[in-house]
Amino acid sequence: MILMCNKENNTNYIPGVVEVLPKTNKDLYFLFCNDELLVKLENNIASIPTINELENLEMKNVQFLGSENGKNCYCGEISEDVVIPTFMFCMSLKSLTHKLPEDMFWIGGRAIQVVNWNNDHVYCGRCGTLTQNVNGERAKKCPKCGLSNYPRISPAIIVAVVREGKLLLAHNLQFPKDLYSVVSGFLEVGETFEECVVREVEEETGITVKNIRYFGNQPWPFPNSIMIGFTAEYASGEIQVDGEEIGEAHWYSPNDMPITPDSISIAKKLIDWFVKNY
Repeated sequence: MILMCNKENNTNYIPGVVEVLPKTNKDLYFLFCNDELLVKLENNIASIPTINELENLEMKNVQFLGSENGKNCYCGEISEDVVIPTFMFCMSLKSLTHKLPEDMFWIGGRAIQVVNWNNDHVYCGRCGTLTQNVNGERAKKCPKCGLSNYPRISPAIIVAVVREGKLLLAHNLQFPKDLYSVVSGFLEVGETFEECVVREVEEETGITVKNIRYFGNQPWPFPNSIMIGFTAEYASGEIQVDGEEIGEAHWYSPNDMPITPDSISIAKKLIDWFVKNY
């Protein structure tokens, strides 16, 4: 079995809904304005501000996230017209993948999903009644019809397909020019992960696969995914891209790779695994 070690998610972060530790002036606040995270930025290195650094800053929809190294972590929002300190900036979370410490990036990924979930479920999706927070859990419940809503998580597969020492890489039409990556896609209702691997690879590239093996998993907050990684072997068929989602796909050897994702994503880890082992 092939297993990826998710070191980037092994932090001292403890998720929670109810505060256990006392509040201090070192508590961390993950504040968003139109999906952009407020960070301190110095020499291109970002950090999360503490409540002590946010004095007199008006915040809304503040929620407890958990704790990290003895510090409480909160998420919330600020308005566009709020005056922020001169050494702070609002930046997209994806642009911070190499600027924030990885543990802070992953907590930020949790934070933006909780913030968006809170905004998306102000009213009941069934009857339109104002929802209420459920004590002790991350949930919103309608007091009229009883419908409960939890933060949305969208599972998706991502797979490295190998054929005679070469890796299948595809160019998604939404990618920047010349960028290639491994095949990925969301699960459909009633589908297993392995069935999704088979379907996505065939839909996007026209080939079939075999010997599907679990590789690892990773939360991916763009917007609310959990990526389940696999490796697989080529079984049959010739590459025929769909032309709608995938523009090109080719087989690549380790010493002849195109431009691939340079990030902390599981896509890069799958590609790195291939280069190391082939």
